[in-house]
This record gives sequence, structure tokens and C-alpha cells, in this order.
Amino acid sequence: MTTETSSIPMKAILGRLIENQHLSRDEAREVLRGLATAQYNDSQVAAFLTVYLMRAIRTEELEGFRDAMLELCLPVHLDGREAIDLCGTGGDGKDTFNISTTASFVTAGAGVPVAKHGNYGVSSISGSSNVLSALGCRFSADPEVMQRSLDASGICFMHAPFFHPAMKHVAHIRKELGLRTFFNMLGPLVNPARPAYQLVGVYSLELARLYGYIYQNAGKRFAIVHALDGYDEVSLTGLCKLITPAGEELLSPAHLGLNSLSQKDLYGGDTVEASAKILTDVLAGKGTSAQEQVVLANATLAIATSRHCPYDEALASARESIASGAATKALKIFLEYNS
Repeated sequence: MTTETSSIPMKAILGRLIENQHLSRDEAREVLRGLATAQYNDSQVAAFLTVYLMRAIRTEELEGFRDAMLELCLPVHLDGREAIDLCGTGGDGKDTFNISTTASFVTAGAGVPVAKHGNYGVSSISGSSNVLSALGCRFSADPEVMQRSLDASGICFMHAPFFHPAMKHVAHIRKELGLRTFFNMLGPLVNPARPAYQLVGVYSLELARLYGYIYQNAGKRFAIVHALDGYDEVSLTGLCKLITPAGEELLSPAHLGLNSLSQKDLYGGDTVEASAKILTDVLAGKGTSAQEQVVLANATLAIATSRHCPYDEALASARESIASGAATKALKIFLEYNS
């Protein structure tokens, strides 16, 4: 983790952005470092975040922000383990249960290593950190704990504030705003373990394509999903745009061998505890048919991305993970190593 600081005055940056100018990748990197090292006051930070709520972010700007975050983070070395991160940007406003977190344990139970990066919910009731904490998980910043957890259970979890300590200077501003900011966009791009594979759900088609450019530029092996009705995951409520290194395609529930669902089927409840119960019920094969199918859909894509296998083969592995008890076992062992 380096300590270089920013020298760009925020007043000058805001003036340029308000005039519809854009930052270069290096400028974006330097400004983000300035935010992270408390060189700007709260009003300036809030103004900077707000600008990006009102205008589109460019590829080079997001790449610069990502560069700074990865330079400043506490790294986790997986020692050659080819893991996948299942992560959504959040901010889709759909109030679903923790689909990607649940699918992560199904994926781990299927024998695919998972290095998940997550945080507390900002614009939703239950982020991945909320639901895991409710299940008894105690977060650690020790990279060796991550390695042991991954070896034993097939999954490790990196609570973002622990691995991106510089972000503590903007956390309270993000919370007070209570809105989706570009930090939601950054989450899936700044996993401290830099996993070999990424399944990422995004809340807009524009952002899906932006991620595609960034992952292509980085040589990343990835699958980006965006449900056309707004979900930041495969929702099975309609068509889903899938972007991979091979190109773009539209997925229907039938493509994955699953049924169409309605929005109300995916509701996550009014509390973190309700979301946690759905997670454990689905892993144990006691969730509703809709809950299980949407989790299977996302685990299927994760398994197919990691193993380079057909969807029907990946779906069979995901089903077996639940039916055999392997998904629940992955959660049980994970909590033993993270409590």
C-alpha cells in the first residue's frame, strides 16, 4: 500500500466537470487518491460524488479510480488458486434477497473456489456484509485467514472497508447521501485478491458495456450480466444481457433451463435477518422454488464461466451442490473459519 498523495485542487476539478469536461485516467487516479487520503473536505467530496450522479462516467475515469483503489488496498494473494468473485454493483432498487451471496456458497459447494468481495448495503437493506454478519461471520483483514477459509470451505470473504482502509474518509458521506455513487461501480473492479474470474451484475446496460471495455483492456476472464428490466443479476424475470470476452448475447430463462419468475418472487424481506433466513433456507433446499431457481441461475453462470463448460452441465453441478448438502456445508465451514 503506497502513500503518494494528490496535488490536484478539487475546486479546479469541479469547475472542469461542471463544464462537461472529463478527467484523464491519471487525473482520475490522482483525485481518488486525494479523496482516500482526506485531502478534500466533506463538502468537496459530496460535490464530486454528486457530479457523477448527474453525468455518465467515462472508461478512462473509472479505470483511473480503479487503479487508485487497487494501489491503496491491502492485497490478498491466492497463491495460484483460480477463484471467481460473484458480485453485483447494487443500486438497482429492486429489494431482492442476497442472490449473489447465496449463489456464492452454491458455487463453492460445486467445487469452484470463490473469493468474494462485499460491503454493507448503502442503497439497500442488506448488502453481503450485512447478511453474513447476521449469520455470525466476523470479518478479518488477515490475508492468511482468507487463504485458510478458501482452502477449507471453498470460499473467502473480503469485507471492503477492511481491505480498502483509505475509504473510511468517504464512507460517512456515502452513507449520508444514501444514493448509488461511482463507488458502487468500483466494488466489482477492486477485489483485493484480483481473482482470475469475475461474474458481475450491473444495474444498467450502459454500465455493462463500460465494464466490458475495462475487463477486456485488463485481459480479465469475465461474464457481465444485466437484466433488461433493471436487475443487477440474472433475475429470470425476463431477458438478460450477457457480455463475455466472446461478445454479447441475450439470455432467456429457457436458455438456462429454468422458469420465468415475477418480481415479487425475489423480494428479500424487511430486515437483514429475513434475508439471512432466505439464504440458509435456499442452501438447505428449503427455499421457495423461485428463490432456488434464481440462485441456481447465477451459480450456473459462475460455474460455466470458471469451468468453460455448457450451461446444462453447470446447472447440474449447481443443483447437486444444494441437493447433496455441499452448499450448506460450505457455509458451515466458512463460518467456523470466520467467527
